[in-house]
Amino acid sequence: MTAPAPSPLARPFPALPDIAGVTLRTARAGYKDWDRADLTLIELAEGTAVAGVFTRNICCSAEVEMGREQVTLGRARAVVVNAGNSNAFTGRRGRSAVEAIVAQVAQYYGCAPSDVFVSSTGVIGVPLPQDKARAGIAAALVAEPCGWKAAAAAIGTTDTFPKGAGASALLGPVRVLLAGIVKGSGMIAPDMATMLGFITTDAAIAPGFLQELLTKANASTFSCITVDGDTSTSDTVLLMATGAAGNPPLESWDSPGADAFYAALHQVCRDLAQLVVRDGEGARKFLTVRVTGAASDESARIIGLAVANSPLVKTAIAGEDANWGRVVMAVGKAGQPADRDRLSIGFGGIWTAREGEPVEGFDEAPVAAHLKGEEVEIAVDIGIAEGTAMVWSCDLTHGYIAINADYRS
Repeated sequence: MTAPAPSPLARPFPALPDIAGVTLRTARAGYKDWDRADLTLIELAEGTAVAGVFTRNICCSAEVEMGREQVTLGRARAVVVNAGNSNAFTGRRGRSAVEAIVAQVAQYYGCAPSDVFVSSTGVIGVPLPQDKARAGIAAALVAEPCGWKAAAAAIGTTDTFPKGAGASALLGPVRVLLAGIVKGSGMIAPDMATMLGFITTDAAIAPGFLQELLTKANASTFSCITVDGDTSTSDTVLLMATGAAGNPPLESWDSPGADAFYAALHQVCRDLAQLVVRDGEGARKFLTVRVTGAASDESARIIGLAVANSPLVKTAIAGEDANWGRVVMAVGKAGQPADRDRLSIGFGGIWTAREGEPVEGFDEAPVAAHLKGEEVEIAVDIGIAEGTAMVWSCDLTHGYIAINADYRS
């Protein structure tokens, strides 16, 4: 299987810090006909705290079902990520495959099965082959440690480039580090997280507060991206804190350094989320939709997603056409409070319609020039209150059809 050419919107993989208490390994289980690692093992120090957000898709995988249960206990010792087979919609066989993986890894580390998390991504409706999983895990457990870039490449499916992000924060006299990877390219819609993401930190953080931090960061990052409006059956984002930095544990927003850590976490989540959009299947343009003047921030987010998910808007962006009428349509169908006669639409900082009617005599040349670039911005001012949101998406091209028409071949 030939690796796809990198997206024109790709970004170089950054230099990410080693996180004390985290060891990365990869192996080739052979879930698909490709000559590459497709199983990633994240080994975590004993006592690592964990938080997670998961897809709301009703037809979720056994991995998601078990992860939801496990994350409530707040601890993790290892994460196994399988690429090429989502193990979703596979009934008892799917659950059995995950339980076998968990048992194998838990026995090796001498930990509780609930401390081993599993994520799988790829084709839906094909049971995960237990023999390949068993052999792949056995190889990963004794493999030489690898770096973040290798781990990021191994968790991808239709991804065209590995995705990672890092940050640091000062918690009093202690500097803590964060590093994370994500995979995602298609079947991306913001009904929680819409891909697989794994973020680690050496900070000491109480599990309950760790969950609060991730849930809050997710709401304005991973839940504000969309490629095609389809929410995967396997979506998972895990945040793991080893505590190796030795800082006084963060237990609430009142803990010294809590705001600084959240700012760093939000930056990592935002960077990872935007990288997923930049690798949107067939994408040629990165789209930012800024919504202001809505009834609430959540209302603004819903309106922004209606615009970003509209095939008519996305194809207009692909065709470099400032068709603001399609944006008006998308706002009107969002089901949120709006007033037609207060609505304003703009592209690249230039208003094309203001307060319910076209801007008379506006110069279309700079708008056309803006749409020819790789970074496109649509502004939507609802004009009724103070709610704001920012949503990220991409254009819809022939490439998306080609990729998904041939996905199982």
